[in-house]
Amino acid sequence: MAGQAIHLKKEILVRIIKAFLSDDFEEQTRLIPYAMRPKGMEVPYRCCIYKERAIIKDRTIAGLGFPIEEDDETVSLGTYAKKALERTEISDKNLTVLQAACKGCATNRIYVTDLCQGCVARPCQTACKFGAISIVNGRSVIDDTKCKKCKMCVNACPYNAIVKISVPCEDSCPVGAIKKDETGFASIDYNKCINCGRCTAACPFGAVHERSQIVDILKAIKSKKKVIAMVAPSIVGQFPGTIYQLKTAIIQAGFDDVYEVAQGADITANTEAKEFVERIEEKGDNFMTTSCCAGYNQLIKKHLPEIKPFVSDTKTPMYYTAEIVKKEHPDAVTVFVSPCVAKRAESYENPNVDYVLNYEELGALFIAKKIQITELEGGKYPVESSKQARNFGVTGGVAESVKASLKDEDAIKPLVINGLNKDSIRQLKKFATCGSCDEGCNLVEVMCCEGGCIGGNATINNQKTAKKQLENLLNESHDIDKI
Repeated sequence: MAGQAIHLKKEILVRIIKAFLSDDFEEQTRLIPYAMRPKGMEVPYRCCIYKERAIIKDRTIAGLGFPIEEDDETVSLGTYAKKALERTEISDKNLTVLQAACKGCATNRIYVTDLCQGCVARPCQTACKFGAISIVNGRSVIDDTKCKKCKMCVNACPYNAIVKISVPCEDSCPVGAIKKDETGFASIDYNKCINCGRCTAACPFGAVHERSQIVDILKAIKSKKKVIAMVAPSIVGQFPGTIYQLKTAIIQAGFDDVYEVAQGADITANTEAKEFVERIEEKGDNFMTTSCCAGYNQLIKKHLPEIKPFVSDTKTPMYYTAEIVKKEHPDAVTVFVSPCVAKRAESYENPNVDYVLNYEELGALFIAKKIQITELEGGKYPVESSKQARNFGVTGGVAESVKASLKDEDAIKPLVINGLNKDSIRQLKKFATCGSCDEGCNLVEVMCCEGGCIGGNATINNQKTAKKQLENLLNESHDIDKI
């Protein structure tokens, strides 16, 4: 997401949290658009202050956990705040589109510009395999009903006269789940959506939003129930300070305890290693794919069922960690602290996970409560996780963990799918059809996000900086065989 849109989202989350902590949540929430855009202020982005306030209202509605698509503009933010307090269930639709912020981008198409020179060679027409290009009055014209947007004509034109008009959210989606509807604005097809979060990061107007569960989590903390945070391995490097100082900060924010999900990653790696031996060496399968990425699991369920026989049955690190927490604290409210949208989808299928808090929301909570992580003492985790498990959130980390668990360097020949896109999905389809994968590999690690979980849509630090901080922790951690 564009930088300024991120700052807006963070400011609104901070204001929602502060409103919750105030004596009048409903009134303080109602005033958020007016506090952010007071009368007489110079308008930074839109045509007028009223448009700015309308968009801030929509962003606040999403921050309270409601869909913008169902908004009645006559309902005040105070009323939405009251409904959030009264809510007992959360929706399984994770994303919402702010139509007031959506610019209604031009149609995604291939277009011939005025730079067309009417070449005698007709390279664009020759390149098109679908008969979509004809010559009218000496110039190329594209028939949109025949065009497959393959861009062969774009590449063939010697004058760069043919361009692709892109809609960022549509282009970013690997499964075609977001498109302009009849109103001209973006709309999400939840039957196709794999919750990868690409559209939230791609939209330059920040018009695609996660529906936050922050109010529900704050309610649980205020109710005096025991609330336990489970932090994903990729959280290392997202905040200043060490992972041990981060635990103290999360407890200061209101949680009763914090578990590393890397603890569950150790279980995942060991279990997948055993399953690999059963499938490859005993049953004779040609390959197995990992199963810890929630976005990939959504892809299998909705778009790629043919690869299911090759997917590991092992559960995710979140699953095993939540199972441990619920056994040790049966009445606790569990909150998974996540780098992405997809883990929200996984949480709905797991009765041991009550809520999901992403890194952006956790950062807003620290700001609202004025918590400075680097000034705190470090806290110990219930179980010290391995070096390999803490590296789960980086591309290649899962395969390396399974390899280390198996203790047979030659048995596993990994192939890493670094980010789901149309090309990598075609590659996986090919593997499923052939029953084997390229270059003699036998373990395919699939990560929905490029770079792994540290590239998730809700991460708040760049990958290079995050990896450097992670490397420092890995140098201090034990190998999996010593845990």
